[in-house]
Parts: sequence; structure tokens; C-alpha cells
Amino acid sequence: MNAPVITSVSLSELARRTVPRYTSYPTAPHFSTQVDAEIHAAWLMRAGSRDDAVSLYVHVPFCRSICHYCGCTTKASRKDAPIRAYAETLRREIALVAEFTGPVAVSHIHWGGGTPNLLPADCFEDVVEDIHRHFRVRDDVEHAIELDPRHVSREGARRLMAAGVTRASLGVQDLDPGVQAAIGRLQPLEVVEAAYVALRTAGIHDINFDLMYGLPGQTLETIRATAMNAAGLAPSRIALFGYAHVPWFKANQALIDEALLPNTEARIDLARVARETIDAFGYEAIGIDHFARPDDPLTLARDAGTLRRNFQGYTTDAAETLIGFGASSIGRTPEGYAQNAPDTASWTRAIEAGHLATVRGRAFAGDDLMRGRVIEALLSLFQVDLAAIAAGFGAEPTAFTADLQTLRPLADAGWVTIDGWTVRIDRQPTEIARVVASAFDAYLGHGGRHSVAV
Repeated sequence: MNAPVITSVSLSELARRTVPRYTSYPTAPHFSTQVDAEIHAAWLMRAGSRDDAVSLYVHVPFCRSICHYCGCTTKASRKDAPIRAYAETLRREIALVAEFTGPVAVSHIHWGGGTPNLLPADCFEDVVEDIHRHFRVRDDVEHAIELDPRHVSREGARRLMAAGVTRASLGVQDLDPGVQAAIGRLQPLEVVEAAYVALRTAGIHDINFDLMYGLPGQTLETIRATAMNAAGLAPSRIALFGYAHVPWFKANQALIDEALLPNTEARIDLARVARETIDAFGYEAIGIDHFARPDDPLTLARDAGTLRRNFQGYTTDAAETLIGFGASSIGRTPEGYAQNAPDTASWTRAIEAGHLATVRGRAFAGDDLMRGRVIEALLSLFQVDLAAIAAGFGAEPTAFTADLQTLRPLADAGWVTIDGWTVRIDRQPTEIARVVASAFDAYLGHGGRHSVAV
């Protein structure tokens, strides 16, 4: 389609390419104001009329302080008053959305941020109770929350368990004191270990660790030590994300000394050492940036070919509808994506006025869904049967002829195999999967700046 032809076949040059992370397709830079609250309301009513379970995402955009590396939509708040007010608006939004969906079944709940565990205990419990009041939360629901280890206490962990939380993700990032100082997040191993033990003692045994490579001051020795210490605690899953330095998008990242950032070759080596270290602890590689135990549901989904990818990363969640609550949250229905107002003030005004806070989104059109499925397969399984996917959408595989031509230089160099309408990534799949997937992105090059591939 519109992806540029790749003329270089060296790993370092491919790694320097700027491509989307593809947690959605079309990607967020291609959202527009054409999707508004009225359109989103109609989509939600259709979701409620289907006999399918949905997923819920709850965004809490508050932290006590902003880490230098952070790319999330959040802001610092030393006081609880703004957070309590936010929770009350969340409750109004939940009730408002339920007016459109009715008591739809819920299979997954995910809290993100920001730092969701900054919500005062009574506020968190009230929001959870409202979710149960307005929707039919399934008994087998996966209820996950992202946590800052510095704000996890034993009592807090017990409250999460009592509220029905089944999985927690701890933002570890890096355990080297020098790197932590460079990114503005002082968090010793003892703090992470204490949070981990508190959660497990409370009965939450599905625990994920998030790590990062490409941070300022990281060396092969420091990232190996971080990976060893993290894997040594035996979490259920580990995610290894590449730091995306986008100071033109996130002003706080300007606090990072760019002279301390590793270059492309160093990033490749850092990622490799971290992956090798995690692998040595018996984890299975899942897609481009996740690791799980051999008996973990993610591993089983990968082996069964049912692994999915969404805004929260790799998942077993098969729901076609994701409802987003909170400022900046993004939802998805079979009709398209819808995003709330990114700033808390605008979101609050809309909800308090009795309106959905949707300000932009993207209605699926043309072959969007088909191409999205191709991209998801490449990022999840490193191979794709284009003919099978096209047939599933009532299309001919010839729709991908130009895309295969874009990939031809990589095939000629031995990076990928093109066998008829089947594409398989043969070399360095975790490093180049986003590059390969971008060949099927019909919008690439038409707006938006992205992070490097590795």
C-alpha cells in the first residue's frame, strides 16, 4: 500500500525505522473528531444489544510525581481531593454508559494510569461496586490493575483482593540506582520485593513485572542484573518495553539527558541481554515484548493461535468491545474506536452535563479490520496466512499484492519468507516484527510521529 520500500536490510538500519507500536489499527494519530459522543452512544447501544461480553478499561490519570521517562496521560497530585473528585465523576460516567449498553456482561476489567492505586480505598471500592451494580460481571472475570510498587502496602493489597482484583502489574522499569536517578524514579529492589510479597500474601498470585530497555545510563551489566533480580522473584509474566523518547509529545521527557541515551546498536544489545536473561529463568517469549510461564494462559493462547493484542499489550481477551472510562481512555467496538477528552477538566464537564466525553475516534472503513488482523497476527505469531484472513473478510488475497512487493527486499535478504500468500518472519522476529507489520499499514506516512522499531 503506502508503506515505503525498504532499501536497507541491516538490523541496525531496520531498528532505526520509526513505526507504530500497533496496539490499535488504524493507530491513534489517524483518529479524528468525526467520531463524537452521538456516534459513540450509538455504538454502545449496539454493543449492549449483542449477546457478547465486553471488557472495561478504567483510566486514573494521577501520580504523586511524574517520572522523566513517562509517556502516559497523567499529572502529579500531592493531595487526595482531586483524586476523590475524579472518582465521583468516574461513577457518573459508569452510570451514563450503562444507560446505553444496559447490564451487559463483563469478562475483563483493567485499571491503568497514572497510578490507579492512588485512589483512596473507599473511592476504589465505590467504583468497583458501581461496575457490579450496572453491569453483569462474570464470575471468571480477569480483574487487573497497574500498580506503582512504591504505593503498595499490605493493607492496600488486601483491599484489592477483597475488591476482586485477580492480576496486578508492577511498574519495575529498572533496578539500577544510577538509572533510576536518571529517570526520576527511585525504587530499590526491596520496595519491589515488598510489594510483590504483599500481593501474594493477600492472595493475588497473577503478578506481572514491567521492565524497560533503552533508558539513560543503562549498560549490559545493569540490565542483566535488573532482569535477573526481576525474574528471580518469579512473577507470572514479564513485559520488556523499549523506551520511546518523544519529548516533542511528552514535555517531561526533556528532563532526560539525551547524551545518556543508548544508540540503536546499544538498544539492540540491551534488549537481547534482557531477553536472554529472562529466558534463562524458564519464561516463554510471547510476541515482541512479553514473557510468560509455559503453563500461563498467554503461552497457551500463543500455541493455539488465539493470542490477541490491544491497548494493554498481549492478552487472552477475545471481547470485540472495550469500553473506556476516564479522561483520555480509548474504547473499541466492532464499528470503530472512540476516545474521551484527554484533559480531566473537559472530561469532567461533559460527564457532569450528562454527555459522553467522546471527542475523537475512528470508524472502521474499507479494509481496516482485515489489515488490523494481519498486523495483529504478525506481532503475535510472527507469521500470517493472508489468503485465510482475506477469505474471512470476503476478500481476495490480491488486496495484499503491493504489500508483498514492499516486503520483497526483506525476503531477498533472508529476513522473511514469502510463500504464496503466507508471510513468515525468519530472523530477529522480536526486533523487526513492527517493521514487517508496517508494510500492511495503509496509513503509514500520512501523519503522526512514531518511536523507533527497537
